[in-house]
Amino acid sequence: MAKTKIEQFNALCDYLREQREAILQAWRKAADTDPKQTTVRALTRGQFNDHIPQVLDAFEGKLRARPGGAADKAADSATKREEVKHGLHRWQQGYQLQELMQEWGHFQLCIFQVVETYAATHPEFERETLVEANHLMITLVNEAISESTAQYERMQQAEAAGRLNDLEVALTSLNEIERRRAILIHEAVHDIGSNVFGVALAAKLLGKPDIGMGDRVDFAKLLEQGVQSVSAMLSDLKELARLEAGRETRVISEFDAAVLVAELGNANRPVASGKGLFLEIEGPSSLPVECDPGKVRRLLQNLLMNALRYTEQGGVTVSLGMEGDNWWLMVKDTGPGMQAGPGAPMVVGLKEATASARESDEESAALTGETPRVLVAAPGGENLHAPHQQAGEGIGLSIVKRLCELLDASLEMASAAETGTTFRVVLPRKYEGGMRIP
Repeated sequence: MAKTKIEQFNALCDYLREQREAILQAWRKAADTDPKQTTVRALTRGQFNDHIPQVLDAFEGKLRARPGGAADKAADSATKREEVKHGLHRWQQGYQLQELMQEWGHFQLCIFQVVETYAATHPEFERETLVEANHLMITLVNEAISESTAQYERMQQAEAAGRLNDLEVALTSLNEIERRRAILIHEAVHDIGSNVFGVALAAKLLGKPDIGMGDRVDFAKLLEQGVQSVSAMLSDLKELARLEAGRETRVISEFDAAVLVAELGNANRPVASGKGLFLEIEGPSSLPVECDPGKVRRLLQNLLMNALRYTEQGGVTVSLGMEGDNWWLMVKDTGPGMQAGPGAPMVVGLKEATASARESDEESAALTGETPRVLVAAPGGENLHAPHQQAGEGIGLSIVKRLCELLDASLEMASAAETGTTFRVVLPRKYEGGMRIP
């Protein structure tokens, strides 16, 4: 007796469930052997699988559901939710968009081959049902690519919002200088009983001895601060532009990461001491790795300087260590936390991505008996009264993210007003691609 279409789909779903591990292994193998995918080699099995098992669950639910019914819509909703999580997680792990799309292509081929194998060995599985199953699978992957691309666009917009805020802060600083200049000129004019109608005359008046030394010093300090702020921001924007334009390449060589971290700690300790903060280094005295030491230094210096800049009490701890085939750097401060302000979109994205990574890490650890490694969300609620984003913070986060992508590194963040902010960067211990220094 011929099986109904629903019965045929149910039998296919049972087979897909049996072949779940084989599908995931074949998918990982395809990605590992793809020369265009380099980030994947730094991921554990659980990190690579991420939310894909849930995507497969949703796909099976789609096959079992009656088209157009409540179960069908629920399966679509569950699939979309997991696809968004996967895209966000891959962004956090340092994937390039091309890598993510390539990965979905491998995933599609793996499922296609399993479905074809089932159809070839089960004559009762009608061709019409096979065509419909493949159509649903292709639709799934196309929608997954669309959701992932949209997620990348949202994160890029979040980064852009942070950079825009940096520029607005700089403009506000310049406006404050202009306001202060106007006040000083007005006071100078009042003191000497003259009228001023232009900037040229104002400059002459400011050069006269009648202007109080206190006002002169204040104006000079404001001007100096404004110039330094804009100059530093332009330098950061130039560096970010080079990274986004693909004009930076990684140059791989062997070096001792512990020595590099110690050197940076010693170089920045006077800055910490000047603010009354501690700066501690934790980890092994030696940690040989293979990476780009120059870019690791830039990445860590950026995180460390931001932590010192925004921390008013307590201090900063920099630590490093090994984690399977990877190694990690962590910068933890006791600052106010990155909770509010115009730069929040990228901060929120990083926190969501880290939470997504932690979720999949815990699920994988529960199956393997391993200990979850991804940062746990910091305790404490949102502090709406936390300081707003400081000048350069949005650009600085974008630079760190781009350097992580260049180094196939994942970026994790936990932040709360009560505990401060922690950034953790997980890097591969060895690389197969990139320029090498003998």
